[in-house]
Amino acid sequence: METKANKRKFREWFSADELHEESKQWFSELQFAKDEQKFLNNMVKDYTLDIIDSDMFKTVQPVVESLNNSEKDLVNLSKKVQLHENQLQIMLDDVNQDKMEAAYLDTHNDLAMEVSDYFVKYKEAKTMIFNIVSNVIKRKKQKRLLN
Repeated sequence: METKANKRKFREWFSADELHEESKQWFSELQFAKDEQKFLNNMVKDYTLDIIDSDMFKTVQPVVESLNNSEKDLVNLSKKVQLHENQLQIMLDDVNQDKMEAAYLDTHNDLAMEVSDYFVKYKEAKTMIFNIVSNVIKRKKQKRLLN
């Protein structure tokens, strides 16, 4: 409990402009991840037969599921960030609404942690996909060289 109160005090030092910039940064990173996920999905589709041939399907399946879950989480998280950004007006109006402003700052802090957690999981899945596809490509090249 005490930690959360300290984080709120820490967040209160940020101006509305800084909160806005941080929210914009999150949204931009999430949009980039969305485009990146399209690329990853296409890459997995392009190498599906090679993955199946290399007996790595059981290894790939949980990673692809993780990537699909990340894609769903991305949609929800993008909506949350956009809604949060739209509610920034609470911090900008000249009305003193301490409870609403504190709730906004708490939400901002929660979103910061949620975005950070999302990217940790997403980067793990992305790294595993690249490693798997890289191994599949290497095996494919080795087979061609042997033939």
